[in-house]
Amino acid sequence: MTRQLTDGKPFSLILSFSIPVLLGYLFQQFYNVADTVIVGKALGVQALAAVGATSSVNFLIIGFVTGICSGFSIPVAQRFGAKDYSTMRSYVANSSYLSIVFSIIMAVFTVIFCRPLLRIMLTPKDIIEGASSYISIIFEGIPLIFLYNITAGIIRSLGDSKTPVYFLMLSASMNIGLDLLFILVFKFGIKGAAWATVISQGSAGLACLIYMYKKFEILRPNAQEKKFSIKNSATLCSVGIPMGLQYSITAIGSVILQTSLNTLGSDAVAASTAANRMSGFFCTVFDALGTTMATYGGQNTGAGKLDRLGEGVRDSMIISIIYSIAVFIFYFVAGQYLMMLFIDKSRIDIIRSAKTFLLESSSCYILLAVVNIVRFMIQGMGFSVFAILSGVFEMIARALIGIFVIPKWGFIAAGFASPFAWLLADCFLIPAFFWCRKKLQNIMIKKS
Repeated sequence: MTRQLTDGKPFSLILSFSIPVLLGYLFQQFYNVADTVIVGKALGVQALAAVGATSSVNFLIIGFVTGICSGFSIPVAQRFGAKDYSTMRSYVANSSYLSIVFSIIMAVFTVIFCRPLLRIMLTPKDIIEGASSYISIIFEGIPLIFLYNITAGIIRSLGDSKTPVYFLMLSASMNIGLDLLFILVFKFGIKGAAWATVISQGSAGLACLIYMYKKFEILRPNAQEKKFSIKNSATLCSVGIPMGLQYSITAIGSVILQTSLNTLGSDAVAASTAANRMSGFFCTVFDALGTTMATYGGQNTGAGKLDRLGEGVRDSMIISIIYSIAVFIFYFVAGQYLMMLFIDKSRIDIIRSAKTFLLESSSCYILLAVVNIVRFMIQGMGFSVFAILSGVFEMIARALIGIFVIPKWGFIAAGFASPFAWLLADCFLIPAFFWCRKKLQNIMIKKS
């Protein structure tokens, strides 16, 4: 069922649309957390550190996949909002062709170069074998990751934020079951966790694909709409590639930061891994609001209702501020026990380090909320290049912390790397939003 976000009170629309998206992200993070818990408890601290050592590389590549697929769905949302269904269907067809090409090329190159990159990042010798095995399998599954992200993005662009969640629920359950089967029964070790992730997400993607073409008649193209279009593909790439690069550029800073953490040893890597996994789980609210803003911004821009853009940002920030305060209080009270989910309670030193990292980062979640809400709104409005520029600011901030601060202050400085990155990005994004809205208003005035 399609849904318009161009009429009605923004607050209630955003809330009702984002909750299913949030559930989807929660389930996606749930099986990431499940991987980490099972690996940490069943295989030990070194295996946990091995998975964590791949996080920044994973973000570098899979973030590009997520970004480019999100970008491909924005022109779909804009044409849906404008009720230009023929062009919308052409965009859907061409996004499929582009996804196939991108996924194959990326899978081949990332598998070849992942181990050399881990060496360059000074991955500790006691965990590099496990890290290489884990991330190679994840990268082999890039076509399946593309499949889920592109189909789920298209479904959401039509206003249906619930259905992808149902398939992710099934995927999360499958992932946990496969984790237990591959690690505890078949003794596949860290490779089992990677295969469980790839298989489960591929299943969710296949389910979304079947559902999309069976249930949405509006997506069924005629022969002309199925044709490859250089013009429409160029439009998709002009939005998708900048969004993908924004993730990847941001991740370059994370790679530099991870390299600095690697020099502190596998215990420090394990502590940051546990904290980041838990933080990622609770930060899904900001991810959901960002995804909602992309669709909301795309539909309202397509419909020419620019006044609603600012209202959407305002109402999303109200939700974020209340949530950020509540989460920090929860971490402060229960952070140590949360870290015990990943780390044996006898390793008090690692648990304390992980909690400190978590508190430092979460004290600035409001800055992260601004990044996600404003960045994705700008992307929905059609100004994807700004995503790259905001990513550059994040990259610079994390790189500065990694190169100059961590070597001097050690692990205690690592938790402030992301807040510093969010702050610099916000300083760019907030004025950029007002500039973009003004530019759209001027375009509309000229057309009228």
